[in-house]
Amino acid sequence: MSLTPSQPEGESARSRARMRLYADRHYASPYAMSVFVALREKRLDFEMQVVDLGANGQDEPSYAAQSLTRRVPTLVDGDFALSESSAITEYLDETFAGRPLYPRNRHDRARARQVQAWLRSDLMPIREERSTEVVFYGVRMGPLSPIAQAAARKLYAAAEALLADGRQCLFGDWSIADVDLALMLNRLVLNGDEVPSALVAYAGRQWENAAIREWVGLTRPSN
Repeated sequence: MSLTPSQPEGESARSRARMRLYADRHYASPYAMSVFVALREKRLDFEMQVVDLGANGQDEPSYAAQSLTRRVPTLVDGDFALSESSAITEYLDETFAGRPLYPRNRHDRARARQVQAWLRSDLMPIREERSTEVVFYGVRMGPLSPIAQAAARKLYAAAEALLADGRQCLFGDWSIADVDLALMLNRLVLNGDEVPSALVAYAGRQWENAAIREWVGLTRPSN
């Protein structure tokens, strides 16, 4: 699949032509989505290829040779390949001009990275009981277990603290951390779980982002 947004100023066509994003074949990885949105926001040309994780495509020698951690997403930029989504988005922000992906204030930038790291390493009960099939396939799941309810309360408390002044985005201006937080909240919102109204509104606003809408609208296999 080839996706080619408009060209950014100052980058050579030669380097852009070699950029490639590997995602899962169901386009259900929240981390692949995060990198996809980052590439779109930077207005970078790239092509997207899929890896069949169900068939252990991540272990194929050709893919393993490029992806150090054998996971998706992996970004290939010329002769440089990088996996792990937050590492990729930081690389993109430091390498290419265009819309900033992270806050320029160092404290806010550190907090954005903290939010990303937390969402990737914690809240496992939510991720287990509210898979991204809820978000991208419209699957509805049963009531949350007590441990998942506790994780949800923890998520809501942190999100409400970060958005306490009624701001539209986490750090005033949009950042890639907003994509990640909105995705985690929408695991619950789109399942019909009880979520504080201010967080429902926040996640809904983030979901209006054109790149997110494009990712959500991708054609997905049924199995």
